Order: sequence, then structure tokens, then C-alpha cells
Amino acid sequence: MHLDVLDLRQFYYRTRLGRAAQDAVRQALLQLWPDAASETVLGFGFAVPLMRPYLAEARRVVSLMPGPQGVMHWPAGMPNVSVLCSEMDWPVETGSVDKLVVLHGLETSENPTAVLEEAHRVLRPGGRGVFIVPNRAGLWARRDGTPFGYGRPYSLSQLEAQVKRQGFVPERHASALYAPPSEKRFWLRSHGMWERSGQKMSAVMSGGVFLLEVSKQVYKPTRAGTPEVVRRPLRVLEGIQTPGAKPVTGRTVRRSDSPL
Repeated sequence: MHLDVLDLRQFYYRTRLGRAAQDAVRQALLQLWPDAASETVLGFGFAVPLMRPYLAEARRVVSLMPGPQGVMHWPAGMPNVSVLCSEMDWPVETGSVDKLVVLHGLETSENPTAVLEEAHRVLRPGGRGVFIVPNRAGLWARRDGTPFGYGRPYSLSQLEAQVKRQGFVPERHASALYAPPSEKRFWLRSHGMWERSGQKMSAVMSGGVFLLEVSKQVYKPTRAGTPEVVRRPLRVLEGIQTPGAKPVTGRTVRRSDSPL
């Protein structure tokens, strides 16, 4: 079940906890993708809090928001690049996207397989995507007061298995949101310290979200032609002769030897 776009906007842009979460996840994304010069960057779900750093340098930035969630104008004060769409039919040309960011688009979807299929379709060969989902072992997935407390949280192995089934290759992963999801002043003021400490001790500390980077690989055939061998030719052809031709025998023949 998708969250309402008004609730998402209220959390990320109107609350101190939401702005702290936006900054933490955005910094984790920028560590994976420091730039997107001359590239097409697509967001799905509610990825706009993370995509502003790419507006100045990317060739094109587009935000897709699923119909059940709703859409809002973005970016503020600039021409709108935000589009309402079906999660199973994105209005994007096949193989036209260099980088894809999915936030609040996978764990809240009623058909995550369709979302992954569309993500795979729009990425160009060699393109990269980042799927950002709640960590089922983290504190943020256990609190309904944030968007990360809705939908299906994942473990890293579950997320990797799901993207592999749709043809993606997991490349790298990161975590974010190590501070508790609390509005109390102490926790809000120490968010930066928690994030820095968590990045150094990620094997011990459990972040609130996973960021899984994937690639779309398209493999070309290793050899040309048809490798199958005709082991036993059809016996109905035995004894048939044509002018200048020899009778068909029972020898093993490769298809490349056949005049057909």
C-alpha cells in the first residue's frame, strides 16, 4: 500500500526528523553516485528528496510517482519534472535511463515484480539502479511515525534475491539511518555523529535502510550459429537421389553442412 504524497511531503520537508532522514539517505546515495554528469536520472516512488544534487549536472532528471500515491510539483521554484504514472507501465522509453533511484516504491507496492520489470526495461545496458528499502532488523521499520514503518521491510539477502530474479546484478550496498527515529532534541542534534559512527561499524550497528546498487547486464552470445548436431538424419530420405548428388547416409552431420 503506497503512502499518500501529502504525508510524504509533510515528513521530508516539514519535520525535523524527516529532514534529518533526507540528509542521511542522500549522503549515502552520493557516496555511491557522486555525480551524474550528462546522464539521464530517473526516480520512482518518492525519490525527489534525494535527487536535487543531480539537477545541475545531469542531462535529464525525471521523477515518476505511482498513481495510488499521488504526485506533487517538483522541484519547487523550477519547471516541473514530476509525472504521475502506473507502477506497471512507466512512460519512459526502453533502455533510455542511465541511473535509477527507487525510494518508497518497492516495499509499498502491491506488485513489486512489475516494478522491477519496468526498472529493468527502462535502464540501458550497463545502467545502474539503487533500491532503497527499510531494513527489517532496524528501528525505523518498527515505527509507524515514519514512511519506513510501512510496507514490507527487507533483509539484504531477500532484496538481493528478488532483484536477481528480474535479471539485475547486485554490485554494492550501503546503509543509512543509524540514529533512532526520535523527535527528541538530543537524537536530532546527534544524527550526524550516529551516521558517521554507523558507516565505520556497519557490521555491528544496524541502519534503518539498505541501499542496494544493481546493474543491468546484457550478455552477447559466445559463438555464432547453431551448435546442435544432427545425430541421426531422417531415414525417410535414405535412397533418394537428385542429379549430381550422393545418397544420404547415416553419418553425423552438423547443421552448417546442410544446404538448408
